[in-house]
Amino acid sequence: MSVDLNTVKKIASLARIAVTDDEAEALVPELNNILGWVEQLGEVDVTGVEPMTAVIPNHLRLRDDAVTDGNVREKVLANAPQAEHGFFTVPKVIE
Repeated sequence: MSVDLNTVKKIASLARIAVTDDEAEALVPELNNILGWVEQLGEVDVTGVEPMTAVIPNHLRLRDDAVTDGNVREKVLANAPQAEHGFFTVPKVIE
């Protein structure tokens, strides 16, 4: 696949990027080089290689989802400027 000047201008328009004519001309060989590199990647034999998401193996450290600091409502509300009926009281935002 090859990119020409009109294609660069159309891509810039779709991406809502302001590109001058000189910048567009400079982007043509750069985009062609990038596409050539992507084509080279397509030639690599990856038979037997499993897809990976990272270079190193990552394992999630799972823990039990258990509440360990519950029943401290009164201590938490003691720090509140105002509290009513066991909840924080805040100023009304919408009138």
